Amino acid sequence: MSAGKSYLLLWAVLLLGFCGLWELQHAIDARRAHLHQEQDDLVLRSGPLLKTMSLEYAPLMADLYWTRVVQYYGNKRASHQANIELLWPLLDVTTTLDPNLIIAYRFGSMFLSEPPPSGAGKPELGIELLERGIRANPEYWRFYEDLGFIYYFELNDYRKAAEAFLEGSKKPGAMIWMKAFAARISEKGETLDTSVMLWSEIYSSVSEPSIKENAKIHLQLLRARADCEQLNKLAAEYKKRTGRPPGSVRDLVNVGLLPGLVVDPVGVVYFFDLEGQAQINPASPLFKEQRVDEKRP
Repeated sequence: MSAGKSYLLLWAVLLLGFCGLWELQHAIDARRAHLHQEQDDLVLRSGPLLKTMSLEYAPLMADLYWTRVVQYYGNKRASHQANIELLWPLLDVTTTLDPNLIIAYRFGSMFLSEPPPSGAGKPELGIELLERGIRANPEYWRFYEDLGFIYYFELNDYRKAAEAFLEGSKKPGAMIWMKAFAARISEKGETLDTSVMLWSEIYSSVSEPSIKENAKIHLQLLRARADCEQLNKLAAEYKKRTGRPPGSVRDLVNVGLLPGLVVDPVGVVYFFDLEGQAQINPASPLFKEQRVDEKRP
């Protein structure tokens, strides 16, 4: 065979090889995209197996998985995606690798319990995670605090909420208000003052930005609710004087029932609906938050 024909044959083989590699890579990329779309992420889900493989490095692996939990939750929340099905498997692996990783139980239970779009909307899994934490760390009183919050806010089970706060109050180092929370909830159930008290404690005791912001929003909504209750009392007095409901907060100011316009916690004036009931203004950022909150169980 001549040298020229040999070169042509070589180039033909190389060209076919490159084409084959391109097709193979294309198929691999398509398959990878398909898997990503179906599963959203790939994760080893067997905590016991990972712990056996990790040996003395299990706590380090737990830290890595916890970092992955925070990234996963943060990305989902930022993109407003409701599908966070991998949150529980990731937390399961994390706490199996390191049963003493307190932060994973505390924040993980909140991520699981909060309703969408803030969380997974699965308070039963949040409770399961905290009970696992209690079994591994029986003297850590904050777990009972978190358990009480879930029962109170997410499940409206005031008896179990009071029981959780009371049990936690017996643990070493527990704050005195744990017993006070138990007594108040047992006596009054859900009240505006109790909710403010609990959300204030969440806001002051956590450092995770998304949870802190969530607590802040709930405190703002609770203040707006209290403001509207007071405005409705003034509206009733206005109707007595004029024979009609107020059309705006300005009407109350004009008859001397208010010294000035009343604004919500973000600075937007309240308004009255057609029946004369005070409401958060639809122009306020809190209006959307109120709609989300109303969908809670």
